[in-house]
Amino acid sequence: MFLSESEDELEELRSDLDSESESSHCSLDEDYIPRGLARDQEDFTDDDSSDEEWGIKPTKRRASRKRPRSVTASPMSSPLKSPSKKWERSPLRKKIPNASTPKKDTPSPNTSKRLSTPRGKNLSVKRQAERGLVRKEEDEADGDRWCDIDEEDVEPPQPRFRPDREVGPQLNRTANYTPLELFQLFFSVTVINTLVKNTNAYGKKKYQGHKESWVPVTAADMYSFVCLVLYMGIAPLKTLKDFWRGSKLFSLPFPASVMPCRRFLAISRSLHMNDPAVEAANDQKKGTSGYDRLCKIKPLYGQILEASYTFFHPHQHISIDERMVASKARIGFKQYIKSKPTKWGFKLFVLADSSCGYTLNFFVYVGREGEPTGKGVSYDAVMRLLDIPFLGKGYKLYVDNFYTSPTLFLDLLQKKIWACGTVRSNKAGYPKTKRNDMPVKTPRGTIRWIRKGGLLFVKWLDTRGVTMCSTLHKAYSNDMVKRKVKDSDGQWTVKEVPVPGCIKDYNQHMGGVDLSDALISYYNVLHKTQKWYKTLFYHFVDIATVNAFILHKGMCKLQNRPVLTQKNFREQLILSLAEIGSTPRRSAPQNFMLPASPFKVPPASPLKVPPASPSNVSATSPPSPSAGMPPATATDAPGVGHLPAYFVEQMTNVAPRDRATAGRRACVVCKRKSPVYCSTCQKTLCFTSFRNCYSEWHRGNKVCF
Repeated sequence: MFLSESEDELEELRSDLDSESESSHCSLDEDYIPRGLARDQEDFTDDDSSDEEWGIKPTKRRASRKRPRSVTASPMSSPLKSPSKKWERSPLRKKIPNASTPKKDTPSPNTSKRLSTPRGKNLSVKRQAERGLVRKEEDEADGDRWCDIDEEDVEPPQPRFRPDREVGPQLNRTANYTPLELFQLFFSVTVINTLVKNTNAYGKKKYQGHKESWVPVTAADMYSFVCLVLYMGIAPLKTLKDFWRGSKLFSLPFPASVMPCRRFLAISRSLHMNDPAVEAANDQKKGTSGYDRLCKIKPLYGQILEASYTFFHPHQHISIDERMVASKARIGFKQYIKSKPTKWGFKLFVLADSSCGYTLNFFVYVGREGEPTGKGVSYDAVMRLLDIPFLGKGYKLYVDNFYTSPTLFLDLLQKKIWACGTVRSNKAGYPKTKRNDMPVKTPRGTIRWIRKGGLLFVKWLDTRGVTMCSTLHKAYSNDMVKRKVKDSDGQWTVKEVPVPGCIKDYNQHMGGVDLSDALISYYNVLHKTQKWYKTLFYHFVDIATVNAFILHKGMCKLQNRPVLTQKNFREQLILSLAEIGSTPRRSAPQNFMLPASPFKVPPASPLKVPPASPSNVSATSPPSPSAGMPPATATDAPGVGHLPAYFVEQMTNVAPRDRATAGRRACVVCKRKSPVYCSTCQKTLCFTSFRNCYSEWHRGNKVCF
């Protein structure tokens, strides 16, 4: 039976139960259930109870030293419950399985637990009440309600733009820079030497034991390689070998005139940006905190990054977004972004100028690096991109909902950087109040706003709801936008609807990274490769070329000069790189819109001619008249009749803008391209304000005195 301390205690408990449950008229013996049956009936559900039952307040009763037991038993004595169920739920019944008897005047542990944890729907009612109280407190903290468009908002103080340098290109603003000189700001002599050194080190290691030995790469070879990489972005083909095919379908003489196919492929296979010894040492650290996933691109990565923010200072409006570089390489930090046109590849966080699309700062995302701040990946990415020397204050930053958070915007405000962007409703600090929120059927153009200190939260209904957060805008500044709205007759009409100023500025200035991506995609140099670091190398070439083109536009605007298109800019850059690059031993046949080449330049070999024998001077016979060139005039004295001439003079169908560069050949002295040749010696020689190979060659061969 029951395990009680004494009969007196049991009698006292019976009297309490009888007095509190008069309507039930049940005694202790009637409520007794055998031990095994009681265990089966204890597995009740919450459906056995009701809100009315648990809401009944216990009646007032006399004080007793058994107070904890009586308080627990009082709800069970409700007339709405059957006697057996009452006795099942009482804490006294729970003492039956216990073998030990608690001491006098001490409540059992099970009883105290039952007192502190209500069960059934009573628990849900209390939880709802607590949630309602929390929501009410949040509403009061959030400003109670969303404000309408008619309510006036206080405009925050506008930033005072104070950059550390004058905005725009950081160059000599009176100089006329060529496309090659602008490109060499990013691919400088140091960068080329680094590529040459590491490529030779890897190529020598790779070709050990092969029948074909490694031919060391020179700086001129690397310029020719970069030249062809850019050329392949203008005239893309499916495979690299197609550029050197001589069939009617693939008759492209330019690649063969710059570099042989086998040489280009050899450099491409051995291309390296870091020292192989450093890479081997880094591979041994794999799995540890000292392992660097970007070790293979580190030297070039840092030099391109430093040049990007050194030679240009951004305007006031800047933006941050992600950029995807397409790749199918099997590497751990390859990312997938569903919303991007390029879904698979390497993800770059990019800071760009909103007005021109110049890439100011970027980094390749490889996962969590260093010590996290605990504020999220997006917070750390923004702070890392804005950590630029000599940036200044008063900038206006635009980001999307991946980056926007009240914590980030308040921290940027302390750095004197104002921010605006779309925001997600589940961000910490976002107003949770529903008072005066947009109803279900809301007309287009409806605005709701809440200001919390320096933060402004705005809701605007366009085709769908848009939520913004800003530290620099007013809720509504009487801006209107045209939208198509269906009237009561079902006809579409153009109507002006109000639009918040933050959304208008966001649409105007958020596309800095998208503009940069578009400029890169027009003439993208990326082609398929099995090495992930080569993919990023091609992307660095794209960044350098586009940034150089934007610098060209900025300089032309400052000097009131005509601006080249990006295609013409790249064409001039390619020709200039070919000039300073290496020349193949056997040049490819040239076609400059002529039925036949005017003449073929013989191999560059100095003439060893005595000065007193004019017959020997004319030993190098000029081409026949059928080749399109007039015969050379014999001279009686050395040096007489050796006049310079232009190749273009014997050409037809040459546009006036191309006459200065058409028909150029490699100079026999400096190996650079020149449009000038000697009419008697038939040698290509430079004759410019910088180089006078014409005079040097003739004096060196004692043709002229």
